[in-house]
Amino acid sequence: MAYVDEEIASQPESWQRAVELAATAAGSLPRPGERVAVVGCGTSWFMAMAYAGLREAAGQGETDAFAGSEFPLTRAYDRIVAITRSGTTTEILELIDRTSVPVTAIVGDPESPAVTAADETVLLPWADEKSVVQTRFATSALALFRAHLGFDLTAAISDARRTVADELPLDPAAIEQVTFVGRGWTVGLAQEAALKCREAAAFWTEAYPAMDFRHGPISISAPGRAVWAFGEVPPGLDADVAKTGATFVHSPNDPMADLILAQRFAVALARHKGLDPDSPRNLTRSVILEP
Repeated sequence: MAYVDEEIASQPESWQRAVELAATAAGSLPRPGERVAVVGCGTSWFMAMAYAGLREAAGQGETDAFAGSEFPLTRAYDRIVAITRSGTTTEILELIDRTSVPVTAIVGDPESPAVTAADETVLLPWADEKSVVQTRFATSALALFRAHLGFDLTAAISDARRTVADELPLDPAAIEQVTFVGRGWTVGLAQEAALKCREAAAFWTEAYPAMDFRHGPISISAPGRAVWAFGEVPPGLDADVAKTGATFVHSPNDPMADLILAQRFAVALARHKGLDPDSPRNLTRSVILEP
């Protein structure tokens, strides 16, 4: 068993801990009405996208998401929330150093430089991971944010307990390509699902907002390929995908629990291709750039 298998399977318990942490960490997280930027790199950026969509939809205030390297330093915010599993990513540390905006860092490693660099820190050491491929830390951070926004995650955690063992909706040996789609906050989940397949298995995946999928990307859909939708599905999308001959995948589960299935699918793809999902090619646990 790879590290990533254990980390994926532990997510329901990790989310429960994140829910409990949300109550005690509330003073360090964005307050209603604050103008907030959420930043991260790779997986953490996609969780930032999901949180930004949820927070704005909940009426908590303007919330933007940026890759750490693309944050507009001239734009005014009340708070920056930085998501960083390792706490060592170059772009995030440089941003914290350069901005005058108060920064709250969500960090997995309590011994990392981000802990002392940020103005406030919320630690998730129990969600940190050994695998290069992020799974548990990312979804636990998102569970923390959802709980802080007032969402009841009881059903999501129940769904997660099932999806860690459910049958996969696609056969890794019989699928050529998958496009992941979402709406609102689940666009970030779609992006993350696609990244997992690229990272773990060097597999051809793409991700788009579900409504935009028909504006061009649907042209790659065909027999032997799939479209996997998170959350709300636009009317008629399943029928349009069926016309292409591609398989349409959609679950009634909480979208974050559905992401667990996508994580497991990525790992299964890696094994089918004879790859080590814990050690993706060309990747390291943290991107630390030379000065």
